[in-house]
Amino acid sequence: MSHEQSGAREATPRPRNLVNLLPNYSRSPAAGKVRWVASSNESWMSPSPAAVAAMAASVQRSNRYPSLAGDRLVAALSDTLGLPGTQVAVGAGSLALLGQVLAAFAGPGDEVLYAWRSYEAYPILVTLAGARGVQVPLDAAHRHDPEAMLRAITERTAVVLLCNPNNPTGTVLGINEVESFLARVPGRVLVVLDEAYIEFSESSGDTLMLLPKYPNLVILRTFSKAHALAGARAGYLLGGEDIVRAIRKVAPPFGLSAVAEAGAVAALADTDYLLGTVAAVAGEREFLHRKLEARGIGVPCSGGNFLWIPEDGRLATVIERACAAHGVSVRAFDGAGVRVTIGPRLASLAILAALDEPAAARPPQTPQTVLTTHPIHSTGGAS
Repeated sequence: MSHEQSGAREATPRPRNLVNLLPNYSRSPAAGKVRWVASSNESWMSPSPAAVAAMAASVQRSNRYPSLAGDRLVAALSDTLGLPGTQVAVGAGSLALLGQVLAAFAGPGDEVLYAWRSYEAYPILVTLAGARGVQVPLDAAHRHDPEAMLRAITERTAVVLLCNPNNPTGTVLGINEVESFLARVPGRVLVVLDEAYIEFSESSGDTLMLLPKYPNLVILRTFSKAHALAGARAGYLLGGEDIVRAIRKVAPPFGLSAVAEAGAVAALADTDYLLGTVAAVAGEREFLHRKLEARGIGVPCSGGNFLWIPEDGRLATVIERACAAHGVSVRAFDGAGVRVTIGPRLASLAILAALDEPAAARPPQTPQTVLTTHPIHSTGGAS
């Protein structure tokens, strides 16, 4: 055997250097082992029966490819939202579409600006694009800090991500705050308004009205949350024609499955079911929020299908373990807080019982332990 052959056999493929820089996407260690899952911001309710029937029928035609660009869903969204189809792009969830946005508009040497803490997939996608992520801390009320974000914009900033309602804190910027921010962002910078949870927010104002005025704005939405189609993977993007054209060019062919498209089209049409789902979540969110406040646990008002319990002496990982012991998984962000997805009443009661356990209680205050309060911040609509 020659030296060259031996060396070739010993060599192994190596991933690109940036792969080693990617942060891990976290999950609750209790997921899959508990009765109630409150760690993934899924809907505890099933999708619309009409969506289920449409997906079942679509499976019978799985021998055929889906349309190249999700044409049926694009047409349905165009009709529903009153936008031309050339301003709509669809894909396998809003996360896939965000990846396409970054592939088209950010790369090596560019900066992508976003609040932190926010959606934990942002650093992963930004790194994959080869860009540099710039994290701007949330303010003391766990909200985006628009002034600080504006100050962080440089000549290298290519994209700004606004998660609104913010995941994991649930806090909301009102439409006037969003527009004030957009008015001061340089036109060359693309602003991505990530509205994955918008259906759960009671904030007044329709951000679609901002699209004609700000050609550097795109809006991301999904069928995973309020429409309860997380497992199907369907989302959409709204923006100017030139931006949408660029995003479609970097999309993989047949990126939206025919099953997901059928479910999304049917779910979009079933507005009564959507309203019922949102009302149920909002009602249970208010119940849990009220009970947490009664226990002296400061919780920001949420515009999502979840609540945020900041660390204020209670360790996030301790709360996570206590909840798991009571049969419910929650998502701990060590050093920051705990995100609790809204579920049925029994799940809420299990969470409250866990927080009442001595192990999960706030430790006594000492001169060395300075506790900060986290008042509820009204955003003029977020419940």
